[in-house]
Parts: sequence; C-alpha cells; structure tokens
Amino acid sequence: MSENKQTVQKYMDGFVAGDHEMILSCLTDDVVWDMPGNFHLTGKQAFDKEVGNENFVGTPSIQTIRMIEESNIVIAEGTVQSKMKTGGMLDAVFCDVFHMENGKIKQLTSYVMTK
Repeated sequence: MSENKQTVQKYMDGFVAGDHEMILSCLTDDVVWDMPGNFHLTGKQAFDKEVGNENFVGTPSIQTIRMIEESNIVIAEGTVQSKMKTGGMLDAVFCDVFHMENGKIKQLTSYVMTK
C-alpha cells in the first residue's frame, strides 16, 4: 500500500477509534475540508472541532469499499454508520477525495449521501 493510502487508512482508523490525535497527525496545518452543501473548514483546529461533532454519540463504523490513487489524489469510497444524539442513526455512503502533500492530507472533499 502506498504512503498516501496508508495515511488515508490511518485517518479512517482514527475516526473509528475516536482518536483525535491520530486523525490530526494525518493532516497538514493548513488543511481544507469541504462537504458541499454542509461546510467549508480551514485549518487543524476547525477540522478537530468538526471531528468532535456533538450531534453524534460514540464513534462511527466505517467500511472502506475501495481506495484509488493517482498522482497525489486518493479517492476512498465506503459506508458510515453512527448513532445520533437525537436517538436516530446516520446510515450513509461516502466518496472522499483526498489531495495529498508529502504523505499528509492537504485538502479533503467529502460527498456524503444518507441511505
């Protein structure tokens, strides 16, 4: 597995473990995270705040279906389930586009659709 794919896998593992430090170690300091229609974040501090989103309880279950890499872009497709504070459940599919720089995530665009 390439260095870039290993970083993306570590990032995903950090979410499942609820390990903010693991997640943040995968990012550049000036990381940008876009979720079209939901948010645009810049920097590790803003990223970390969203990772700790208070609308969810516990840690998510993430299944990566595939990862594809070309140049400095890694695309990960999969599913995510997470308990919501309101008592419901997030059950969604995702396609994340990671722009990598020196083995770290510089920019992430997350396309998420609930099932």
